[in-house]
Amino acid sequence: MTSVAALATVENVWSALGIAPTSALRMTGMRRSGNHAIANWLQRNADHALFLNNCRPGHDPLRSHNGIEVSGQRYDGSLQDAAADAGEGALLLLSYEDTLHLRFDSKDNLSGPYKSTSFDGDLLIYRSFLNWSASLLKKLQRNESYRSADRMAVMARALATYGDLLVEVREAQDSGRIAVCYDAWSRDELYRARVLADLGLTLRDNSLGAVQPYGGGSSFQLDVAAAEDLHLQERWRAMIGDPEYQMLLRLAALDRAFMDRLEALFPADAALMTRLPALPELDAEVYS
Repeated sequence: MTSVAALATVENVWSALGIAPTSALRMTGMRRSGNHAIANWLQRNADHALFLNNCRPGHDPLRSHNGIEVSGQRYDGSLQDAAADAGEGALLLLSYEDTLHLRFDSKDNLSGPYKSTSFDGDLLIYRSFLNWSASLLKKLQRNESYRSADRMAVMARALATYGDLLVEVREAQDSGRIAVCYDAWSRDELYRARVLADLGLTLRDNSLGAVQPYGGGSSFQLDVAAAEDLHLQERWRAMIGDPEYQMLLRLAALDRAFMDRLEALFPADAALMTRLPALPELDAEVYS
């Protein structure tokens, strides 16, 4: 994946770490889209790895990250110590949540001073709309301090970001990025193997691994330890009777541009949303 000249560039760019990574990957994705499952899997398929979680967009990721892992294990020490433990030639992996490249492309400053050329690969993590929205809403409903209006406000903002992410996914090949669909990743080992090959990583462990603890783990199955036991494709079915979820789907269905994007990538989701029954009309006499 990385030429000798490119590897030398990577070494120089990341010299502040005190080690020379063999490659550097950056991933962006919406919360509840399997970001941490995929990040853990990537680390398991590297000799050794340094993972900086949930970096702050537009800032130096070496100074503005929310958690460190060394080869899949959480690290509580300093970044310099973590990098030393990861060692020379480690895979460097950075993650960003709920953000988009298009908001930073004009200045190429998503990672602050580290430009796109600092990375050997940019991954776009995405999930089917019905399952993603069901998981995020279910997560929000577990927060007792949130009222229904609070949840809908969060979901409306996330909906707009998700819609723009679909644009980036469709343009991934032209932009040189690698789009990874969590739904396909979770059910198809050949799909996972192809992604590893595209990234130049050797297939070492192609399992789904353990459920990651970030964000409280699964929104639905709180006690499940093995990711293979999660019913990831059935989240929308568990929520379809929820009034807030129904309202969210109706709101999304009103956005023609959003629905066009969704139909291009997840036609089954779009088809189901167009079949939702309309809200009953208000009786004008009651309000006269």
